[in-house]
Amino acid sequence: MRKRRLLGLRARLVVAFGLVAAVAAISAGALTFREARTGVLQQSQDATIRQLRAQLNQRAGELALPPDEPMLRKFAQGMAANESQGSWRVLVTYGDLSGSSVRGDPFPEVTPAVREAVGASKATVFQRVRDDGRTSLVVGMSILFGAPDGAATATGVRVFLVVPQTTEQAYVDALVTAVERAMVAALALAVVLALLAARGVLVPVRKLRLATRRIAEGRLDTRLAVNGSDELADLSHTFNETAAALETSVAELREMEARARRFAADVSHELRTPLAAMSAVTDILDEDAARLDPDTATAVRLISEETVKLARLVDDLMEISRFDAGAAVLHLDEIDLAESIRRTLASRGWTDTVATDLPPPHAVRGRVDPRRLDVVVANLVGNALKHGAHPVQVRLSAGDAGAVIEVRDSGPGIPHDVLPHVFERFYKSDTARIRSEGSGLGLSITAENVRIHGGTVRAADHPAGGAVFTVELPLWRDESHEENPSWNPS
Repeated sequence: MRKRRLLGLRARLVVAFGLVAAVAAISAGALTFREARTGVLQQSQDATIRQLRAQLNQRAGELALPPDEPMLRKFAQGMAANESQGSWRVLVTYGDLSGSSVRGDPFPEVTPAVREAVGASKATVFQRVRDDGRTSLVVGMSILFGAPDGAATATGVRVFLVVPQTTEQAYVDALVTAVERAMVAALALAVVLALLAARGVLVPVRKLRLATRRIAEGRLDTRLAVNGSDELADLSHTFNETAAALETSVAELREMEARARRFAADVSHELRTPLAAMSAVTDILDEDAARLDPDTATAVRLISEETVKLARLVDDLMEISRFDAGAAVLHLDEIDLAESIRRTLASRGWTDTVATDLPPPHAVRGRVDPRRLDVVVANLVGNALKHGAHPVQVRLSAGDAGAVIEVRDSGPGIPHDVLPHVFERFYKSDTARIRSEGSGLGLSITAENVRIHGGTVRAADHPAGGAVFTVELPLWRDESHEENPSWNPS
């Protein structure tokens, strides 16, 4: 299942800045709106109550106690008329009698709770009521007469004032619009700052990524410019130190590897002359072994066998050294691959031992190095005969990618833990096995010979049993690149 791709660093920085700015703007806007709204409404409320008290103080003497409904109505109309904007609606009650500034007005804003609160208290009662999307301020108070001793006596006349707060609501709406605009501006500014901050962070990170890629490509001399003294500068400085240490270590390893290769090549080269002399001596001793006593003959044959193995090991080491040094050269010739395989088997006496499935003559031709192809086939067949079981079969066919050579045995196959290592040098699947008949380099040399031809080789277990080695070689080559070949279609 494909993992969901996370947001990039730039997007995450912008989102983070945006969220912080949004939270800050919303919080500041909410607090500002609350305080401003409270201030506007409080100012309007205080002004209305002061004005209502002032009018009651002026007109309270006009009421005769007990009043009748016409008198209450006249009093309410007079108070409403004295308001300059004409927005007041006044209701005056006395017991069960009532009079309003607008005839037939039910005054739904004056709730029973407000009436009860005014009747139970001598203080001014006010309440904001919202009805059909409109907000009104309801103020209620009782008319009191003062006594000579300073005590106030309730007359039973109660005045209720309803004032629409249209202007105040317009102020609040304007305030909401201003807060929204401020939030949009804050978010836009946050995005700009986020992009600037992201650029300041991403540019060094991008340079670090490119430098890391160059290091991975082998350019170990890559370094970063260190600017400033922040964490990114420390990271760049640490990267430079790490790259320098890696370059030094790799240079030392390469030097050690080069010395080891030179040592192996020099030793192999120096051993060839004495080994040639030893081989000549052992050949003579082999001819006279029949006339020697049994113990001496056995020793002579053992020396001869070990000399042959040592000579083969030296030849393999020389070949591996040439591959490591990049000195392996292909001598290309266009040949019949099936005939080349037949000659390889015949020269080693394997014609009657190994089964073949080869195409007719000239059916599969290609430009290859005949000597190296002979080594490839001989090593694979010899490995199958040595470590597998009969029958061993060699098959050649022409595939889409070129020639395909398969060498299959009927043995127990290759253990799964050994498969990844079969082409490694000197690899032994049995760690207790100290010596073997071969040099341990045959399959490695095979893989190198296939590689310089531009082909591939792989090992696997056949479904029907046994191991199978498959070599794929391109059939045509550009002759202008023989030392470092690469296949090109004709």
